[in-house]
Amino acid sequence: MDFFNHIKTVISIILGLSIGCLLNGTVKFIQHPGRTKPYWVHLLWVFYLFLLMIHFWWWEYNLRDVRMWTFTEYIFIIMYIILYFTSCQLLYPADVKDYGDNYKNYFFSRKKWLFLLLIVVFLIDIFDTLIKGHEYLEKLMPVYAIRMISHISLLGIFAFLKTKRSSLYGAMVLFFILFELYFIFSKFYND
Repeated sequence: MDFFNHIKTVISIILGLSIGCLLNGTVKFIQHPGRTKPYWVHLLWVFYLFLLMIHFWWWEYNLRDVRMWTFTEYIFIIMYIILYFTSCQLLYPADVKDYGDNYKNYFFSRKKWLFLLLIVVFLIDIFDTLIKGHEYLEKLMPVYAIRMISHISLLGIFAFLKTKRSSLYGAMVLFFILFELYFIFSKFYND
């Protein structure tokens, strides 16, 4: 087995567990509708993270072009994927009893952790993109730069924002979802 297949396998295992966490957490609302109260902003973040991971999985196929691998790069990619897994676990904890069985209460108590973790994901994404080469980075511009600057800035602001106005957090995550869809379609269906 070549090295890319090895990395692809590890990526698939961890991302599979991450996506499974999101799917299991969401299906519980259908299985046990009276047990916990869902929150629409939380569910949009779940969808956004799902979309990010699916995009990441597709995007990482470009690692096949990396000819020389170091152990540092290998560990870096694994740690990057573990951040996605951690984000999924943060969105769907084992239970929300400490928060009145209410995902709105849980979301606002953990939003700083989630948003700061996503900032780290985006910062690491920059390095991950550089591993794929300067030519690859150039193909993504300028949309990639706009994505990184806007997302990191908004996440930083909203991580420390004191308000609990659902409309603000909903607008931000809708912007993220629409931007991600635009980014995907502009880069993969415009060639």
